[in-house]
Amino acid sequence: MNFAAFIDVAVFFSFLIAVLVIGIGMSRRGKGAGTDSESYFLAGRGLAWWIIGVSLIAANISTEQFVGMSGNAADYIGLAVASYEWIAALSLVIVAFVFLPRFLKAGVYTIPQFLETRYNKATRTLVSLTMIVVLICVNITAIVYSGSKFYSEYVRDLGLSTYTLFGNEIQLGLVFFCWLISILAVSYVFVGGLKACAWADLLQGSALILCGCLILYFALGALGNADKDILNNALLANVEQVGMELTQEEQAEKLARAEQAESSYQRFTELNSHKLRMNLPWKDNFLPITALLFAIWIPNLYYWGLNQYIMQRTLGAQSLAQGQKGIIFAAFLKLIIPFIVIFPGIIAFNLYNETMKENAVKEVATAQQNAVGRTIFVFDEAKFADLTETYKKNGQLFTFNEKFAKQYPDIAVRMVLFNAGQEKFMLSGSSENTIELPPVEPMEALNVFKRELSKKYDMWNQPKYGRTFSDYDYDSAFSLLARRLTPPGGLQGFMLAAVLGMIVSTLASMYNAASTIFTMDIYKEYLHRKASEKTLVTAGRASVLAVMLIGCWIAPVLADPRFGGLFWFIQEFQGFISPGVLAAFLFGFLIRKAPRMCGVVALILNPVIYGALMWFVSDMSFLDRMGITFVSIIAVMTLMRILMPMKEPFKLETATTIDLRWSKLAVVLGLVVFVITIALYYHFWDFTTPMFEGLLGG
Repeated sequence: MNFAAFIDVAVFFSFLIAVLVIGIGMSRRGKGAGTDSESYFLAGRGLAWWIIGVSLIAANISTEQFVGMSGNAADYIGLAVASYEWIAALSLVIVAFVFLPRFLKAGVYTIPQFLETRYNKATRTLVSLTMIVVLICVNITAIVYSGSKFYSEYVRDLGLSTYTLFGNEIQLGLVFFCWLISILAVSYVFVGGLKACAWADLLQGSALILCGCLILYFALGALGNADKDILNNALLANVEQVGMELTQEEQAEKLARAEQAESSYQRFTELNSHKLRMNLPWKDNFLPITALLFAIWIPNLYYWGLNQYIMQRTLGAQSLAQGQKGIIFAAFLKLIIPFIVIFPGIIAFNLYNETMKENAVKEVATAQQNAVGRTIFVFDEAKFADLTETYKKNGQLFTFNEKFAKQYPDIAVRMVLFNAGQEKFMLSGSSENTIELPPVEPMEALNVFKRELSKKYDMWNQPKYGRTFSDYDYDSAFSLLARRLTPPGGLQGFMLAAVLGMIVSTLASMYNAASTIFTMDIYKEYLHRKASEKTLVTAGRASVLAVMLIGCWIAPVLADPRFGGLFWFIQEFQGFISPGVLAAFLFGFLIRKAPRMCGVVALILNPVIYGALMWFVSDMSFLDRMGITFVSIIAVMTLMRILMPMKEPFKLETATTIDLRWSKLAVVLGLVVFVITIALYYHFWDFTTPMFEGLLGG
């Protein structure tokens, strides 16, 4: 190991030790020190605004944001994905002044407990069970898997897949990192609860923001020093990616302006002007303009206002004023996230689009140079033969997306033909195993194949697909920047530690939230109503360990190719609960005579309506499905209010001794957040592209 690598390793482990020491050490200070339920689950209601703000961001941002969001930015989506951050900033302002005052006034530990105050115990129980299942089987499992996958692939690329310790060979693969990450997160949550989470988040949240700033700095520097060939390739790839129509003269003029740019940022904006826009047409499946105007608010308000693992640190605020200032601080931090995550993702495509393309198709194609010197990828018969042998042995099938089908139609057709043979389906004839496949359109052929194949399987026994082939490996954007631009000798170690901090902080928050819901809403209410404070803390710690074990058991299963589409399902999954919980909260406290059964009805209707839309209108954006579900639930609750109103309007009673006075400073800064967000949208709005063309048949 050379000296630079030694420094990286030292920085990495020093960071981990600092997280554990600070998290556990600070949790042992102060009143209660983790010995009673309020101290363990709500940090003794003693969190200050600055620790709340950073902790909210640390709990929110993980590898899914840095990897997924930078990958979306590298794709045609560009800056439009920033709406998930900037709408979040506005949502946080609403949470600070609409949600938080009610939560703190009620003196509750959990969101389900709060909903019981408005509706009934059935609502609380239903929400509790749903949240626990989602936290363990979806959120925690996804974080453990994605983080473990990142590190297992990283050490594999370094040639360190095994390590010998005391004569025993340890496989540094997916399972190893699942346990390593989980144990690290659980170690300080088990001891110190929310207070340990919050203090560890302070270090980890600061590190991830600094990490993003460094990545942006290095990326802009690399783009500023890029030669003409790289700039030309970036421009051509961008034009091809989004379907722009530029004449050769326009391309040459644009390239000349980029080459002669006075600053790296000017070069960046010149090359990527078509991606630096916040609005996408209504037909877009990722974030249509229709969803941006309405539906995107539903998951944001639910996530920031009713999600236990996010709201728990605000429930532990010293006072309402401290909680409000902390939330507004987090809103300001959300405004800068797109600049340190999304901008680097766009630059990564400028610099490394050929590598992304090669990574996407290297198993079935080889790189060649065309007449103008650009790298192209052509079908490789030998590679495809080797891959099909592997797929035959594993019983796997090929799957690809629309971009791959358009870019490589011949390869896509070969994949569908292989699938048909693998499943012993005939493409024509009179056999009952016959599929009528479109002869030219490979994407449609694959969809027909999947539709027919689904008739052979039940929901528990699905066909086994391999990885999804695309035109580019967009999700590699962040890792390419981190590996190629970060110099060794300390910074690489810090970068890896910051990535681990992202994973651990989010995972620890989820462990703590699941433990709190189980202990306060299930254990105390149904299993041990007279439990002492010490018993409740013990139950909380035991449930943290149980949640960790379940997550570690499930997470490696996601590596099975049959779960190739699971992460898209995870994004969709929130639609089965968030519209109903948000509708119940808003309607219940705005319409004070709404009957108490509205809570249960909203929660039951949500999966029914959303599931029906998902089944019958599968091509609709999941955000639009959320919007329709939310409006439908509100309509049913309105009808219930008309037909069976409560005799007396609901009144929320005060059940706390903390100071409930609002922060005037937070009000002013909240307005500033609104003004800045609107200004950002105005600056990056594309006023030249028709957003609703064809919506009404025009």
